[in-house]
Amino acid sequence: MPGLIHGLDPDRIRANLERVRSVVGDEVEVLAATKYVPADEMGTLAEAGVALVGENRLQDLEVKQEGWGESFTWDFIGNLQSRKVKRIAPLVRLIHSVATDSVLAQLERHAAPDLEVLVEVNLSGEESKGGVAPPELGAFIARCPVTVAGLMTMPPFSEDPEASRPLFVRLRELAAEHGLTRLSMGTSQDWQVAVEEGATIIRLGTELYA
Repeated sequence: MPGLIHGLDPDRIRANLERVRSVVGDEVEVLAATKYVPADEMGTLAEAGVALVGENRLQDLEVKQEGWGESFTWDFIGNLQSRKVKRIAPLVRLIHSVATDSVLAQLERHAAPDLEVLVEVNLSGEESKGGVAPPELGAFIARCPVTVAGLMTMPPFSEDPEASRPLFVRLRELAAEHGLTRLSMGTSQDWQVAVEEGATIIRLGTELYA
C-alpha cells in the first residue's frame, strides 16, 4: 500500500505525544490516526504510550485488532460505508463519521442503542467532503438510532491553521445548540487551533510520527 510508514521510532513518538499532551492537558483525547501505520508497527505505538487509535478502513481495523486488540482503545474515523457498519460497530468505542441515512439504517439493524457515534458535519460546503449540512443536523440527529455523543468535521487542507478556525467555532456552536459534548476536530495541520476552539478529540498522524 503506498504511503505506509515503516521504521517508526517509539522514542520519537513518545516525545511528540508528551509534547502534544503538555499543550492540550487532560481534557483533550489524543487519537493516533493509523491509516498509514502497518499492522506490524502497531506495537511501536503501544511502546510509545499511545492509548487511543483511529482507523480508516474496516479491513485494516480487523487485521490490527487481531494482533493488538487489547493494547488500544479503537475508534473508526474513515469514510463510513453503510455495508460495512455491521462489522465495524462491534469493534470500536466510537464512530466519528456518521453522515448518511443509509448508515443510520444499518446502525438500527446492527448496532446496540448505546453505541456512541459522532455526526460528521460539512461546514465548508465542498461537495467532495462528506457530512451533514448544518441546517439538516437537528433532523439527522433525531433520526439516529444510536447515541449521538458529539460532532466531527474535516476542514479543507490549508497551509494556514487559522483557515480552520471559523469552521471549528461553528462546530462548537452547533454542538452547544444540540446539547452535545464531544468535538472531534483538528488534525496534524491545525490541532492547536482546534484545541483553542474546544476540541475534545484531536486526530494526529504525522504530528506524532515525524
